[in-house]
Amino acid sequence: MIVIKIGGSLIHSGRELVREIIEYSNSGDETILIVPGGSIFADTVRRISATEEAAHWMAVLAMEQYGYYLGNGNDAKLIDNLNIHGKGAYILLPYNLLKTKDELPHTWDVTSDTIAAWVAQKLGARFIKATDVDGIYLDGALKKELEASELVGKETCVDAYLAHFLMENKMDCEIINGNCPGRLKTALKSNVTGTLIKG
Repeated sequence: MIVIKIGGSLIHSGRELVREIIEYSNSGDETILIVPGGSIFADTVRRISATEEAAHWMAVLAMEQYGYYLGNGNDAKLIDNLNIHGKGAYILLPYNLLKTKDELPHTWDVTSDTIAAWVAQKLGARFIKATDVDGIYLDGALKKELEASELVGKETCVDAYLAHFLMENKMDCEIINGNCPGRLKTALKSNVTGTLIKG
């Protein structure tokens, strides 16, 4: 199984990426679960005055809104749990799942990046994050591969908690630029053109 987080920054190309994922899963007999980012819906939550507790759940609901948007007009199956049976492409609506299994801190350090990693960990799945940059840049240079420990305390294209989660669970995260045609399909074939974060 593959878990792909489609970042909110890809809102203008996200549905095309979903169609690519559906095509790939159908042709390769693969099971792929898409975890949506928060996109413009979470940006709205950031702009208002709310406690971290309230903002956490509002941002999770923002992921659901983006999930409905990504699923609009295609055959991806919308699900709200991890009981996945059969091949194909699925989009997770995470609110009910996270309310049932509330295991992550309620802070802006934990965004859809860490939530997607948590989902991948629960499923024992490969974890890919599609975003709008080529990968992790440190000191102005794109890193093809790095240890999660190198990200602690640094501001990058992943949330502040993800490095800790990857280290704790000995997980990897592959980052690709979803705006570059063909990169997602290449990554699905295990040829990542971006950054590999090793946990």
